[in-house]
Amino acid sequence: MIGLLGKKMGQTRVFDAAGNVVPVTVVHAGPNRVIQCKTVERDGYRAVQLGFEDQKEHRLTRAVRGHLAKHRATPVKRVREFRDFSIEVKPGDVVGVTVFSPGDFVDAIGITKGRGFEGVVKRHHFRGGDITHGSKGWHRRSGAIGNRLFPGTVMRGMKMPGHMGQVRRTVQNLQVVQVREADQVLLIKGAIPGAKGDYVIIRGAKKRTRAAAPETK
Repeated sequence: MIGLLGKKMGQTRVFDAAGNVVPVTVVHAGPNRVIQCKTVERDGYRAVQLGFEDQKEHRLTRAVRGHLAKHRATPVKRVREFRDFSIEVKPGDVVGVTVFSPGDFVDAIGITKGRGFEGVVKRHHFRGGDITHGSKGWHRRSGAIGNRLFPGTVMRGMKMPGHMGQVRRTVQNLQVVQVREADQVLLIKGAIPGAKGDYVIIRGAKKRTRAAAPETK
């Protein structure tokens, strides 16, 4: 499996070879520097640590500074570990967007936008109460939450109003439309979690490969 750390730059649209409009998300996904390579013999599993985007050293914690200094790596803002990295690399190498090709399928992992405190209609897509026929004050409420339970017990996991968004989510099987090596940018079909400027993880799709969809260019 391969993967990259990146930053969501926004959304736009491009035209494919047939002249069709394709909505894409622009992800700045490089360069990623290899910080550490873990092996089965020494660490018990095989993985590669990648760092993305330069950072001032005094803004890092002492633990992170020590880890980077141990592996002679420059300070970075984000560090992510990818297990079973399918490309042979060594500490100090630079990995770019060319690890992906147009037509590949990827999974995008990010933190969704925070929506604050929301009711059940927006948070859980409840129908709400009737607008007419004498209904007063129950237009966007959830209704009974402990119905027929003695003594009015509310079941654990009941869908109720609360904080919405700002959680880790994965969108699977997104297609890479373009790979722009000069700009270190990936154009990925569709939408991915997060707001503009948020950090995201782009990895090879776990459930779909290029070979599984030969009809897709």
